[in-house]
Amino acid sequence: MQFIGINHHGEPWAAALLETRVFPLAPVTDFWADPEGWQDKSVSLVEGASASGAGAPLERGSVTEVPIVPASARVICVGLNYKAHAAEGSYKDQELPPYPTLFGRWTASLSVGNVPVPVPAGEAGLDWEGEVAAYIGQRVESADEAEAEGSVFGYSTFNDITSRTAQKLTSQWTLGKNGDFSGPLGPLVSRDEVGDLRDGLQVRTRVNGIEAQNGNTRDMIFSVPAIISLISQTFTLHPGDVIATGTPEGVGYARTPQWLLQPGDTVEVEIDKLGTLTTPVGDVSLRSRA
Repeated sequence: MQFIGINHHGEPWAAALLETRVFPLAPVTDFWADPEGWQDKSVSLVEGASASGAGAPLERGSVTEVPIVPASARVICVGLNYKAHAAEGSYKDQELPPYPTLFGRWTASLSVGNVPVPVPAGEAGLDWEGEVAAYIGQRVESADEAEAEGSVFGYSTFNDITSRTAQKLTSQWTLGKNGDFSGPLGPLVSRDEVGDLRDGLQVRTRVNGIEAQNGNTRDMIFSVPAIISLISQTFTLHPGDVIATGTPEGVGYARTPQWLLQPGDTVEVEIDKLGTLTTPVGDVSLRSRA
């Protein structure tokens, strides 16, 4: 089953997605109160059962999409989680870390497909980082890896679009990782349709149709269960929290010469079983929407 967020009745709602048809379910906060229950209801809707109390189907082109992430969610990103990516750029001469490098995004930086992202003033361009996002579906506290694996509700495409100049100003990455509209997410696909990332999903990023990244989730240094288990030892995860699992090699700043996104460019992230996420790039004037 696939899910998207939509602007419905003036607030963010979760909706089931079947091809071009959208089935409104509930406000995003209500959806994440019982995501598995809403998944069961979605199956009935999509199979043609009564839509009573859940809204009639809409055409996807008629709705405004929004992230299917509650405002209270934590978005935890993993840096340097593919061996070849860790070996490129600023960290190429360092040993692999014993623990994942974690940093946070605010939900205000999140976006969806086909929404332009602005290049901030002072940046030579933006960098792409195509990756898989994992969504927590149940409360996770001090979990082992088996428990952590069972907490995943689903996955989506994600592009951790980065302002490299801002990122490199200090040892902390927060500034460069929270640009306006810089965290687009694709539709959420339930875990039962995706399977185990360790079995391998191909992650491809294209810029103006030219392939920039081509990696596989089998090459992750830290698995999703290991990451969730580690985080849960320190703070409790809740349904709707998001783990961005890292990007493979091929980012733009590590190239000679650097290749960065400019206004007018289009970047696509295509991941097996999750689809293709498309993001156009615009100039700094787009920040007026934020």
